[in-house]
Amino acid sequence: MARTKQSSASPAPGAGTVFALRAIGLVLAARWLFSMSQMGYLSSMRAMTSSPWACVTLVLLFLLLFLPGARARADRPLHPLPQWLRQALRLLALLSFLFALWSVGFFTWTAGWKNAAHALAETNGWLLVAPALYGVVLWICRPRALWRTNIAARRFAIGRYAISIDTTTRTAVVWAESRKLGQYDARELSVKWPEGMGETVSSSGLDSTAVAAVVPKKRGLFGRDARPKMELLWDSPAAAGHNRKTVFRAALASEGDRKTARALDMSLRQSVSIAT
Repeated sequence: MARTKQSSASPAPGAGTVFALRAIGLVLAARWLFSMSQMGYLSSMRAMTSSPWACVTLVLLFLLLFLPGARARADRPLHPLPQWLRQALRLLALLSFLFALWSVGFFTWTAGWKNAAHALAETNGWLLVAPALYGVVLWICRPRALWRTNIAARRFAIGRYAISIDTTTRTAVVWAESRKLGQYDARELSVKWPEGMGETVSSSGLDSTAVAAVVPKKRGLFGRDARPKMELLWDSPAAAGHNRKTVFRAALASEGDRKTARALDMSLRQSVSIAT
């Protein structure tokens, strides 16, 4: 009897993020143990007890290797880590990144470029690899939405906010990263566009290039153009004293954010038209 070929199960969304963080932890731990073997384990342990940066690195290595609470789930493809772990890794990686840059910069300034290049060659480029690894951890743990935009599935992502609309129950769930902001009636939600766009964007059939042209140019810090911000408003006649509430405010930083905001606005308007 011929045997049917069994295909391997595809990994759950988010498994690559967990694998990448754990691999970075293994690389850092291996380099840490190698440095301790060169200095001597006893002298290294004595130096570590009086160094707060060593304690920070040890905690970061522990979290990267074990990743407590991390689990790849299909409903959270971009957030396999719990929020507290993501925030802790972001903070510790930022401190380690700044300390590594300061250490390399101070050594280069005091020893000179030639000695710095010689030390870089002796360490096989570790003086640059270590800050790069901390930077990768920062990039992986950056603020982002719970999923990517999927207009067909009524899932939207703008900045670090995610919105899911259920057309059957006409409810919308809003998330800030992996934290649930609330569940609302989709008919009571509306998109507030930046000044200068108004109803032109939401009611007309302008394309994305026209939307970018309508956005007014505002000057932000240091004279740079400020990013236009949209708001998701909740206006419930049943919530006395709490109606006209801003659910979130997000900057339309890219063309994809503008398209997602337009699609969200159209979906919310369709919920109102179906109800009436």
